[in-house]
Amino acid sequence: MEAVDTPENQETYETYDKLIKLLDHHGAQYRLIDHPPEGRTEIVSPMRGNDVSEAAKCIVVMVKLGKKVTKYVLAVVPGDVRVDLGSIKALLGGTYTAFASADIAERLAGSVAGTILPFSFHPDLELIVDPSLLEKEELFFNAARLDRSMALRTKDYVAIASPRVESIAAPVA
Repeated sequence: MEAVDTPENQETYETYDKLIKLLDHHGAQYRLIDHPPEGRTEIVSPMRGNDVSEAAKCIVVMVKLGKKVTKYVLAVVPGDVRVDLGSIKALLGGTYTAFASADIAERLAGSVAGTILPFSFHPDLELIVDPSLLEKEELFFNAARLDRSMALRTKDYVAIASPRVESIAAPVA
């Protein structure tokens, strides 16, 4: 079955192309891994041959700072843990945190849920990465597509993305 060229697919392909151009521009070492379409970390990790702890799980979080100001964070944690909303709330001095709605997350990330990159290409999306993810030699993530993932050297990721590194992970309950 051939993919239908929808506006969502077009935006996803643009984000994928932007990622590849960025990494190539910086001489990053990465591998592309094609697999059946899947965006859930625990299912796609075995398909691409990585441990779930090496997967970069990317979640867009809404943070309210009082009643009138809302910020968005791209929280990136290992695939075998969950995002600790309380930690993000405390880091930003927020009054309330929640997962962003799918439409806001996809608009800010430039790709559909399950394919959000551990890179922020939007000025309103602050990138925060848990330090435990950066202990691995490579990071694995869907490359703005459900059918293609990337293995990226962690040191290249840190040099290019320049993430804010904070403890934002909690064990899965």
